[in-house]
Amino acid sequence: MGNRPKGDFSATDFHTNILQEVVGSSASDFLLHSYHRSFNGFVAKLTQAEKKKLEGREGVVSVFRSRKKQLQTTRSWDFMSFPQNVTRSTYESDIIIGMLDTGIWPESGSFNDEQFGPPPTKWKGTCQGNSNFTCNNKIVGARYYHREGEIPLGDIPSPRDSAGHGTHTSSIAAGGIVEMASFLGYGEGTARGGLPSARIAVYKICWLYGCSDVDILAAFDDAIADGVDIISLSVGITPPVDYFQDSISIGAFHAMKNGILTSNSAGNGGPLSETLLNFAPWALSVAASTIDRKFVSKVKLGNGAIYEVSELAVDMEDKMYPIIYGPDAENITNGGNPWYCTKGSLNKTMVEGKIVVCDDASSVSGAIYAGAVGSIMRNGRLNDMERIYDLPASVISMSDEADILQYLGSTSEPTATILKSTEYKNELAPNVASFSSRGPNPVTRDIIKPDLTAPGVNILAAWTAAGPVSESNNRTVPFYIISGTSMSCPHASAAAAYVKSFHPTWSPDAIKSALMTTAYTMNADTNPDAEFGYGSGHINPAKAADPGLVYDAGEADYVKFLCGEGYSNRQLKLITGDDKTCSEGTNGTVWDLNYPSFALSTKYKESITRIFHRTVTNVGSAGSSYKTIVKAPAGLQIQVQPAVLSFKNVGEKQSFVVTVKATMIKPMISGSLVWDDGFHKVRSPIVAHITYP
Repeated sequence: MGNRPKGDFSATDFHTNILQEVVGSSASDFLLHSYHRSFNGFVAKLTQAEKKKLEGREGVVSVFRSRKKQLQTTRSWDFMSFPQNVTRSTYESDIIIGMLDTGIWPESGSFNDEQFGPPPTKWKGTCQGNSNFTCNNKIVGARYYHREGEIPLGDIPSPRDSAGHGTHTSSIAAGGIVEMASFLGYGEGTARGGLPSARIAVYKICWLYGCSDVDILAAFDDAIADGVDIISLSVGITPPVDYFQDSISIGAFHAMKNGILTSNSAGNGGPLSETLLNFAPWALSVAASTIDRKFVSKVKLGNGAIYEVSELAVDMEDKMYPIIYGPDAENITNGGNPWYCTKGSLNKTMVEGKIVVCDDASSVSGAIYAGAVGSIMRNGRLNDMERIYDLPASVISMSDEADILQYLGSTSEPTATILKSTEYKNELAPNVASFSSRGPNPVTRDIIKPDLTAPGVNILAAWTAAGPVSESNNRTVPFYIISGTSMSCPHASAAAAYVKSFHPTWSPDAIKSALMTTAYTMNADTNPDAEFGYGSGHINPAKAADPGLVYDAGEADYVKFLCGEGYSNRQLKLITGDDKTCSEGTNGTVWDLNYPSFALSTKYKESITRIFHRTVTNVGSAGSSYKTIVKAPAGLQIQVQPAVLSFKNVGEKQSFVVTVKATMIKPMISGSLVWDDGFHKVRSPIVAHITYP
């Protein structure tokens, strides 16, 4: 699939010989990772002894089955105080954002290249197009990857996007300015990405069935070699796995080593705790939060009762239709679950032309299959991941459903309609979305993840024209409104690229630090999961370009961290690609990783003291002096030495020590440390929390 990075090679013969020797099997179905090299396989068939024997061979760092990862599916920029006329760098048009997703729809107005010059000379990539796909000076390169079986029916064997997800995320990050954009009149206004002048490089790794590990690793290799500045990846896998059993974590490590920050979606498993999908410390993990726009739709019954729900719904033009409860229209010859209105479970004769009431809000395919004109669905738990369904539909609460069912039983001819949605200002925004995955970090408890939050609810952005947005009609749309951490991730990717445009030589960790330490603080009263929901806070792109101080780190720091976490010399050597080994000098603790946040964990009612060593780099002005501002609630004692940092020069580094003592009387205690020079406020959260066996 296109050119490989310089110096790379095909490892198929090498790995085949190993596998035949170790397990007497063909290698065609194995995926092994060996410093950027991978191929796919029947790893599920290996016994633990065979895996261990195989991993002990020279040149093999880990063996894992190639799994399928799933996609985490604009008022937002103005909401973040990042207007169209924000101060821009003259270097912005040289920034290239690598989008690893479902591809792109190049004809969208968001990717017009009218005022663009040729790609920057650093670009080494290619356009793997064909007769139905071409790149331009906005979309400077495109590749697609599919190494496992046949391309699914209905998908397109090119970088062209048939799902819409990649087009949506790409336009959020770097879409051009499109006036009078809307989804069927909803959210009308000017659509734009965070960096309208930046370039986009497309790496299509996801298809209708998901995203393969082997394709993800290949795309990382290509993006690094091609010369992208930031990698944006709104993909994750459930359940979470160890850092080097996860292709995204592996790819992000190599990107970091090559000076490229990877921005990841946190996942859509909330509001349950410990549901994060992407949490590698060398990448940026992004949660999703609301913006100050919400949609309210109404269900109106024949008796005049009206029920409001916070969602965007395609309306029925105030026409009343007969309404029926799913179990009352059961298809007894076909089976299925009529309560949930699963496909084939409803009697078409009884449902056709009616609104059907269902006890589940996951899909309307069963209602469509039975010929329903609309669906009213119950959602058993609060979830603000607003969806637009394939026919007029509304999601109601359990109590509202009980009222509607009571109405159905009170009359022989019940009727209802779904009214046109209304747009309102959400005065409570931003809040972490209920669907956004929560911490703590499932692998390293003493690193806070997610890192921050960004807009991910009701985001209007470009869409594919490959097919209709609805099974119930043939209508295509140029813009669509969806929610998810998939939408928050490209917001953070654009913010990182914005910082990079002003500071081209900054490391990935310096950029990540700038984003985290300048984030808006969030209200813990309305976000009870606190830092495990929003990390360091809500992203503030304009402020991040001038953070004052940064917590920088690089490969050597993460090597110390990995040694301290117990990774072997063999694993370390093959991960880094050089002769680095773990020793007393390189065996660091997680508390000394130069991270822009602080965390410590212990058991219930136990006291714990941790000492953190940190170093900050002055990126503000010469002759600056920073003093500490410490917030330490009950149960938390925080000491910082020294209490003042003075810098003579820009680029100068100063180290300090933070001693934190926590007495755990509740599951989580949140404090903070701010370095303040009178203008910059470099804020880091400090979190103590209880870990459970």
